[in-house]
Amino acid sequence: MDFTNPLVYGVPCFLGLILLELTYSKTHDDHKNLYDWKDLSASLTMGVGSALLAPLIKTISAIVIFNYVYEIFNPEINGVRTNIMGWESFGYAWYVWLICQVLDDFTYYWFHRQNHMVRALWAAHIVHHSSDNFNLGTAVRNGWFTILYKPLFYMWLPALGFPPAMVVVCLGIEALWQFQLHSVYIPKMGIIEKVFNTHTMHQVHHAKNVEYMDKNHGGFLNIFDKIFGTWKELDENIKVEYGVTHAPNSYNPWVILTHEYKDIWNDTKRSKNWYHKFMYIFGPPGWSHDGSTQTVKQMQKALKEGKTV
Repeated sequence: MDFTNPLVYGVPCFLGLILLELTYSKTHDDHKNLYDWKDLSASLTMGVGSALLAPLIKTISAIVIFNYVYEIFNPEINGVRTNIMGWESFGYAWYVWLICQVLDDFTYYWFHRQNHMVRALWAAHIVHHSSDNFNLGTAVRNGWFTILYKPLFYMWLPALGFPPAMVVVCLGIEALWQFQLHSVYIPKMGIIEKVFNTHTMHQVHHAKNVEYMDKNHGGFLNIFDKIFGTWKELDENIKVEYGVTHAPNSYNPWVILTHEYKDIWNDTKRSKNWYHKFMYIFGPPGWSHDGSTQTVKQMQKALKEGKTV
């Protein structure tokens, strides 16, 4: 069964909503500085680049990788798709869709969290966090290299027996939800916040305030953040500062895309010890062999102890 990726319809909506939010912000005094023209231009450039690259790479990943995994783990036996573990591969019943979407969200949580925990992955993901602004334009400020490894996190779903087309659609639904979270105009939403990842929670995720860093990695649910200890509610008494602690300080898209890779390369040359080199690449961002820089956990521990960060 063939389905159209929801993002095909989402992209025109993205552009329309960005224009709407931009117009509204410029005509209302409370958020006149919500958008910076150069910053928006850089975000849109990277968004367009991602949109051009994604069909090619995602087509390869969805058609080749997901289908290959699905075929290997779910061969036809007497005309029936059967998982190698013994159960019949899943169809398109409504409850299968629901289960797949929840498992997609679980996978997104760990994919997203590892993007913050492993510096080589952070180098690709930092692009999305590099803006000092938080708006719908920032939502399309996506790195071009995350597409290369993201499908690897989701291969287990077709391996279990979920049809590849279903997995792709669930990925698209996740992306649609993520886009609309990038707005400061939506306040806390009461009981909805008990279950779903909301706009104020995502403001926390994009903040560079030490107490907010590496929090709220969820997609459309917040349960996995709560289970695994990474959930943080927005404190309206704390002024949110958006961006990253080591910003590219440039509106040049190529600099924004590659600056962290350059920093990793320079850091690996700081020590001849091969373990140190490995940690500069695959350790948490901020790790250093001489304590000259700190990880988020180290900064948060220092903040808790009342030390200067």
